[in-house]
Amino acid sequence: MLRAPPRALPPRRSGKVRPLNRSVLVSGGNRGIGLAVARAFAEAGDKVAVTCRSGEPPEGLFAVRCDVTDAGQVERACKEVVREHGPVQVVVANAGITRDRLLARMSEDDFSAVLDTNLTGAFRLVRQAAGGMMRAGGGRIVLVSSAMGLYGSAGQANYAASKAGLVGLARSLARELGSRDITCNVVAPGFVDTDMTQALSEAQRARVLGQVPLGRCAEAAEVAAAVRFLASEEAAYITGAVIPVDGGLGMGH
Repeated sequence: MLRAPPRALPPRRSGKVRPLNRSVLVSGGNRGIGLAVARAFAEAGDKVAVTCRSGEPPEGLFAVRCDVTDAGQVERACKEVVREHGPVQVVVANAGITRDRLLARMSEDDFSAVLDTNLTGAFRLVRQAAGGMMRAGGGRIVLVSSAMGLYGSAGQANYAASKAGLVGLARSLARELGSRDITCNVVAPGFVDTDMTQALSEAQRARVLGQVPLGRCAEAAEVAAAVRFLASEEAAYITGAVIPVDGGLGMGH
């Protein structure tokens, strides 16, 4: 019996993104997860710029002062990065804050400030970078969300709402920009060993880790590895995805 020959797969489109020497921009890249992400790209040979609102700029990385709640500052920062490294090919929206309070004690300012930084700030950054990506014919967008955006957390209605919003933003952009060979994905870390979590008491840490099947917190480098993968050529056919790095805390939420 004759069989039709297998149909050839269309060639994989890779746009203008290359594994090394790309222009990468990471917001909130001077500490914690953002710094680990920036270092991971730099170690792979990319040209990395970070934004920082306060604190010392990280050694060995091109840093620009930028408050992502200010659209003018975001625009100026992105132009500065383009002058230094060329059009942004990979953008990682990581800048974020917390103002944890129970609903009854949460003010409108507590709620709006967190959304303006974590969600609208990501929108401002991506909007600036996307134009150059479209002109170049490709790019990678990664939004750093949180397991709490999927799982929920008492006392963090503002934070969880902002991080859940990043999922909707990413999936809308994935549909909008996919034809331009621009992917947009989300990494959702769980309990990560950073300055913020180290400030918790032993009892608080034990309570949180008791919910994590792997029984430990993540290293920032483990989150960075997931981000770098989503920005790689190996992930060229992944878009609109949410990758949990949470030790099993969310279990698919």
